[in-house]
Amino acid sequence: MSLRPETRDKLKAIATPTLMTALYKRGLRNQFIQNVYRINTRVTGTMVGEAFTLRYMPAREDRNPITIFRERTHPQRVAVEQCPPGAVLVMDSRKDPRAASAGSILISRLQVRGCAGVVSDGGFRDSGEIAQLDMPCYHSRPSAPTNLTLHEAIDINVPIGCGDAPVFPGDVIVGDADGCVVLPAHIADELADECTEMTAFEDFVTEQVLKGDRSIIGLYPSTDEGVPAEFAAWRKEKGR
Repeated sequence: MSLRPETRDKLKAIATPTLMTALYKRGLRNQFIQNVYRINTRVTGTMVGEAFTLRYMPAREDRNPITIFRERTHPQRVAVEQCPPGAVLVMDSRKDPRAASAGSILISRLQVRGCAGVVSDGGFRDSGEIAQLDMPCYHSRPSAPTNLTLHEAIDINVPIGCGDAPVFPGDVIVGDADGCVVLPAHIADELADECTEMTAFEDFVTEQVLKGDRSIIGLYPSTDEGVPAEFAAWRKEKGR
């Protein structure tokens, strides 16, 4: 199933911690991509898009000379050209940032093609240039060596692991300042609806706490009898 525009819009207004709580309620504990960070921190807003994947494996020297990039069928280049507009290219780089998953030229190509973002559990080269792009870009840390040094791009749009999270093609990737969450495609709509409600309540609670005289006990989680009525009145006032 494809990501509905209304679901995409809802997810753009939801924080990754809220999504992780909703996933935890469903018994899903490993959907957060560990140890990846947004390079271009000046970019605001939330990244949302369906996963298009690229898998790397350990490079074997005789298969990965620098001349391999001349081949028009090289999976890394092909993945960049095939990742659909609105999708997020997610790369399984074996959690190894010692060699780069990609550099600024390939990632710039993703941006101009209209992709929603890029995530690697390895590293990117040219990180200073990538930091100036407008498309959200997540990696583990900067890395100058070409990917051929240690990694061979081998499979396009197959199930992968990225930062210990299982990622299936078409899963929904949501990324913000805290990191990236993988939403199984078949529950993306219901997660967006549930977390929209959770976000409204969290905003209500935050407003109450910032007033300075409200105890968190009984408010969050809501166990005091009067809180639901207070929240309902707040929603009516705020149009939420």
